[in-house]
Amino acid sequence: MRKIYRLLGGIEFWVLRRFTPAGKLVMAAIVMSAVVGVDTKQSMAYQVFTFTTCLLAASLVWALFFKARVKATRVLPRFCTAGTTLQYRIAVENESPDLLKGLEIIEDFFEIQFLPGQDELEADRRGGGNNGHPGPSSRRFLSRYARRGKFTLAPLPDLEPGSHAEVRLEIKPRRRGRLYFRTLQVACPDPLGLFRAIISLPVEQSLLVLPRRYQVPDLSLAGTRKYQSGGVALASSIGDSGEFIGLREYRPGDPLRRIHWKSWAKVGKPIVKEYQDEFFVRHALVLDTFLAADTSRAFEEAVSLAASFACAVDTQESLLDLMFVGVQSYCFTSGRGVDHIDRMLEILASVRTCRVKPFAELPAMVLEKTPALSSCICILLAWDAQRKAFVERLQSIGVPVMALVVTGEAEALPEIETTVPIVYRLQAGHILEGLGQL
Repeated sequence: MRKIYRLLGGIEFWVLRRFTPAGKLVMAAIVMSAVVGVDTKQSMAYQVFTFTTCLLAASLVWALFFKARVKATRVLPRFCTAGTTLQYRIAVENESPDLLKGLEIIEDFFEIQFLPGQDELEADRRGGGNNGHPGPSSRRFLSRYARRGKFTLAPLPDLEPGSHAEVRLEIKPRRRGRLYFRTLQVACPDPLGLFRAIISLPVEQSLLVLPRRYQVPDLSLAGTRKYQSGGVALASSIGDSGEFIGLREYRPGDPLRRIHWKSWAKVGKPIVKEYQDEFFVRHALVLDTFLAADTSRAFEEAVSLAASFACAVDTQESLLDLMFVGVQSYCFTSGRGVDHIDRMLEILASVRTCRVKPFAELPAMVLEKTPALSSCICILLAWDAQRKAFVERLQSIGVPVMALVVTGEAEALPEIETTVPIVYRLQAGHILEGLGQL
């Protein structure tokens, strides 16, 4: 059934791409006249069949001999966002000595949310054996995660020899991950306007699709400034130093790297630079990745929530740590010059669920960093004993917590019984309504 489905899908894709609207009408006329004109003695429809078949055959022969030399360049942005329209430009240059009229650009793209992990590659090798063919794991992966997008078609103006033209295309990525553009195709309808001759140009590119984001209400996260080892230097370089406040005379025990040599040469005695430790706000954004399925709607909504909060938290005067568990435990920091929020969004565009590690890995990583945390936002995929104990532990050691429990569309909202004052329940498909409670 899968082979039949792929075969029929390929035929449909080829017909839609190759035939113009007039060509599709001629094809319909061929089929109808063939059915009606089976008995040539009772109907004259076979003449319509013969005439339309000859027209279509002439168009097909013309397409076989069509040749043109063109060059195309695709100009893509750095990234786009799932669910929003992506606009980009394609420049086409005519390198042939002939005038080209009626050209059209056909764009073909694929959406791939996840790349195979090491465990999937190992399973693929075992399943494929030594014959070099892809194993069942690879076939399942491609059939499950790779989606071909609807191709787009845009007309080009007439191209003189050596001239070039630009056309703007719009596509709408449906999910986060990576958008692959395989080839650009330049199509030219035949003089009868029935069939397109296509020239394929190898212009392969890819584009990162960021997670969908929601409008989050203004956040007033509780918590106080905490001492950060390294001070402001934590946000701009590596090493332990604080904020520079002035110069003073040397005291026994001062490190030599703090000596201000120009002042020493000026006053004739050792002068050192004085620093003070910095206290500032540091928030944690904890994403629960412990789920069995990569394609869960709840997990996608949780990632979108994490991206929304990452953009909503003010990182001009504070730090934001994104923490989650994948193949290993990850902690990415942005704010105060460490990194930009765009980098955090790029990370969230490729995050996957964790199925090889226990949930205990996440609390252990977060609790290790609690002395420096001012507050914590936890985005959870369930509300069980482990997650409840984790949130209550953070609250008990003095870290203000905001917990959001995201469930699937068909799942009932869990009952929240906890001592933590701020716990919200959100359901996939109704996230905006749930964010209105914040």
